[in-house]
Amino acid sequence: MTRGRPSRDTIFDRFAAGLQELKQFGGLPTPAEAATIWDDIWHLEAHNSTAIEGNSLVLREVEQLLEAGKAVGAKPLKDYLEVLGYGEAAQWVYAQASGDGQFIGDKLITVTEVREAHRRAMGHVWPVAPHPDATPAEAPGNFRKHDIHPFSGGMTPPPWPDVQAQITSWVDEVNAFGAEVAGGGLPGRGLPTRLARIHNGFERVHPFIDGNGRVGRLVLNLILVRLGFPPAIIFKRERDKYLQALGQADKGDYGRLAEQLARSVIDNLHRFVVPNIAGPARLVPLPSLADAELSFEALRQAARRGRLEANQGSDGIWRSSRHAVEQYKKIRYRRAPGVH
Repeated sequence: MTRGRPSRDTIFDRFAAGLQELKQFGGLPTPAEAATIWDDIWHLEAHNSTAIEGNSLVLREVEQLLEAGKAVGAKPLKDYLEVLGYGEAAQWVYAQASGDGQFIGDKLITVTEVREAHRRAMGHVWPVAPHPDATPAEAPGNFRKHDIHPFSGGMTPPPWPDVQAQITSWVDEVNAFGAEVAGGGLPGRGLPTRLARIHNGFERVHPFIDGNGRVGRLVLNLILVRLGFPPAIIFKRERDKYLQALGQADKGDYGRLAEQLARSVIDNLHRFVVPNIAGPARLVPLPSLADAELSFEALRQAARRGRLEANQGSDGIWRSSRHAVEQYKKIRYRRAPGVH
């Protein structure tokens, strides 16, 4: 069997299969139903999304700030307030998760909600560190009244008088996409490319004077959870690849960004969601069963040696169950039969 990085088509197939698997388990659990799952996602998203923009807090500091309201370390006040605001905005986003993916009414998102995401994300830090060129009319929740310089790749956001109209058009596109998904007209395999186009479309408008990257990822996750999908987290270590993918999308090539978003959703699905909603005997991807005692690589080696009850599907993914892993932990230090 061919080894190495899975192809883009394989990732898109896994994305579609993962969403189908989630439906079989009854859909995405709401924050009220599975607080632990959402808290883990919350910490990682708040840390990584702000770190992409230069925030200096490490994950432990983010967890302490969000869980206990305690500012540990000696970082700039601005950094703590950025994370606090993002964390509150992310919680607001997660509260929109309905489990079955049936969003309320006929709108997947509204212009008012785009502005609300910005108000929440930037509201804490703005009094301490506003954008140096901002006017009072550009405070959190308000669209920019300045033009944006061209990006390094050459793309220039629209002039500020066009922002309202372009965001309204973007919202209309998102809602048409939502209606298509709800009507079953778009297969899961085609979803990543449409999501990439939507995410890039927001960033091309750049509707606010500051915070567009953070808010763009928040509204993308608002769309995802309302559709019944796990949020996407772009890790800070992937920053360069993410920015390059956005640059390619600016030129109409959405493939790399679509693949990155699909991988992120799959990762959250396998890491947080499925292991917690599947029964102990249900087969789930092996990475989601790793813990502090047994890493993914240790589990994979045990599966290959036949020590862990597992199987490798035609997609190349090893699957096992929580029950099988617990059984393996009991016998892992025993010699295999025939070994002397």
